Amino acid sequence: MKTYNSIFNFSSQKKTILTLGTFDGVHIGHQSILDKLKKATHHGYYESVVLTFFPHPRMVLNQDMSIKLLNTIEEKTSLLANFGIDTLIIHPFDETFSKLTAEDFVKTILVEKLNIHKIIIGYDHRFGINRSANIHDLVNFGIKYNFEVEQISAKEIDDISISSTKIRKALLEGDVKTANNYLGYKYSFNGKVVEGKKNGRAIGYPTANIQIAENYKLIPKNGVYIVSSKIDEVVFYGMMNIGTNPTLGENEQTIEIHFFNFNSDIYSKEINISVIEYIREEQKFESLLALKAQLDKDKEFSMQFLTEYESTLF
Repeated sequence: MKTYNSIFNFSSQKKTILTLGTFDGVHIGHQSILDKLKKATHHGYYESVVLTFFPHPRMVLNQDMSIKLLNTIEEKTSLLANFGIDTLIIHPFDETFSKLTAEDFVKTILVEKLNIHKIIIGYDHRFGINRSANIHDLVNFGIKYNFEVEQISAKEIDDISISSTKIRKALLEGDVKTANNYLGYKYSFNGKVVEGKKNGRAIGYPTANIQIAENYKLIPKNGVYIVSSKIDEVVFYGMMNIGTNPTLGENEQTIEIHFFNFNSDIYSKEINISVIEYIREEQKFESLLALKAQLDKDKEFSMQFLTEYESTLF
């Protein structure tokens, strides 16, 4: 998959089949559109193009920096690469771009720059300055500029919208199973292993402290989870705690992972963590000894769960 950081860097001798959107999560609803896009290229006669934007338009138009996304732009790129799309364009969304008239967008971007043959788009899509144009305008532009418009049905669009909402809601409630079912893969995040306070070592549970650079990435509900990570091409399982370590009287949210059967130095490594199962709420214990007793129970539960989980993978 070729990736461009601007529409204006793209060029192709082929006509393109294009879809556009935020594609946050690249979940099962999005995957059905990507499949439709891929099939429409007629085995490479046309070039399949996904056009997305960064930052998220709401961050620019509404100055909404509180928005939490399921994917960072790097994660989204990696996910889209799995679906056989020819080209991904991540265009910078800014005020200038938002002020393009609908016809300017169609003529200068879709037709002249992206060499469009067909656009696959939702029935409720709005575009142009102040989102003034709708699908009917796009169809008319298609007639004028000689490209096809394939509408994604109301049901498909509703399913996509519901999926995104449900995934975010599920993760914020610790319902990992629902989130992963809608995603079609395990929810994950990337982070750098940084030095922590090493409190876990004192009770036999050393942890890797994970720092996520992107503050817009959605972090699941505070609590204890079963996770996996591929480190140096080997998959390790572990227990992750997201929370504030109330037993130790702290109040800053941290992400800490105790990997099973693992003792390598991974400080400063960037690792990907897949979230498999939610175990329990974060709790405040009377002592470190009581915390250790609970972690022993969590580990026992995790090992039993993973025995059954691994049997489903083969």
